[in-house]
Amino acid sequence: MTTQHRDLRTGQPIWLGKRAPRIKTNLLIQDVETDVAVIGAGISGALMAESLSEAGYEVAIFDRRLPVTGSTPASTALLQFEIDVPLHHLARKIGQKDAERAWRRSKLAVDLLRERTRRLGIKCEMENRDSLYLAGDLLDEEGLQKELNARRRAGFETRMLSKAELNAEFNIDRDAALMSFDNIEANPRRLAIGYLCKAMERGAKVFAPADIASVESNERTVVAVTTTGQKIRCKHLIFATGYEIPEQVPQKGHSITSTWALATLPQKRNLWPQRCLIWEASDPYLYLRTTTDGRIIVGGEDEKFEDEEKRDVRLPAKTKAILAKLKKLFPGIVAEADYAWTGSFGASSTGLPSIGAVPGMHRCYAVLGYGGNGITFSMVAAQLIHGLIRGTGDPDEDLFAFK
Repeated sequence: MTTQHRDLRTGQPIWLGKRAPRIKTNLLIQDVETDVAVIGAGISGALMAESLSEAGYEVAIFDRRLPVTGSTPASTALLQFEIDVPLHHLARKIGQKDAERAWRRSKLAVDLLRERTRRLGIKCEMENRDSLYLAGDLLDEEGLQKELNARRRAGFETRMLSKAELNAEFNIDRDAALMSFDNIEANPRRLAIGYLCKAMERGAKVFAPADIASVESNERTVVAVTTTGQKIRCKHLIFATGYEIPEQVPQKGHSITSTWALATLPQKRNLWPQRCLIWEASDPYLYLRTTTDGRIIVGGEDEKFEDEEKRDVRLPAKTKAILAKLKKLFPGIVAEADYAWTGSFGASSTGLPSIGAVPGMHRCYAVLGYGGNGITFSMVAAQLIHGLIRGTGDPDEDLFAFK
């Protein structure tokens, strides 16, 4: 098989309990020829298809599932520019210059996602939110001060909150926190469907279910063959398969991790001031946000294994542990789960994605957008691969290229 088959999520993600437009799909019953074939109809494939269709390319999207039913509905959609690996830690891994480039590109991607979504008129419960990064076992107060200095050097407006300020403004009992500004929360399912719909308005077609068995390429064309024998001939092919990694794509430095999340009942009166996104400088870290109807979405307790049965069995215990942490952080909230789910996601040693041309495969590209910035990195990928296909290039191509 060209891509791994995984059970990407289990349980009841909150987004599947909300209404969303339906995507018109086509059955793949004969050979197809197109300019660009996008393998994967989740958020990465949707952003890619919308960008390339706007540029005038004929686009076809293929998925072995129905559209937006893989990892995307399991996302908690804290759309932050802050990368999982602190800036001053990342500088030690890849050098200060490249670390700052990565953080700045992430910030640009969040801004672009906000601006493009608004311009396209996509309704996805998108709200601007500031972020609180709480002191934890990865960065204590002194570590947060170093991170503050690194971020300000790179040009990011960042505020340090003392224990007293954090308690007075947010009623949070931690030694310190960093506040950053103008991140986003959204409904990831409606976001992805919105971008797919825009691509389809320009003529893009979605074929599902369509499982790719093999891909062959040369300097002029790419041919993909499905498990049922249909051929897809295209000028360019993009693997946007999320955490089901194509076997042809280099995987060194990437791994699959298990995570758990839940959503509480609506409780607008109990929410914290400003309803900012919150996460911890810990490993693993707790992360939380609110929804437009006043729920709290909270997740964490990540573990570095990819056994789906082992992951699923732990859902009740992990839900209980996450609720206990939530109650400890905010004693006044109602810590009861209305939705709970678990899923697999990718991680890398640097917290950065791998995006670009697939080594040894002409005209083929891939995105491994991993970590807590999955949707942010999906937007980076849409820009970067757009530039590679059009021949205009991208200033950060080398930063994210497969090594």
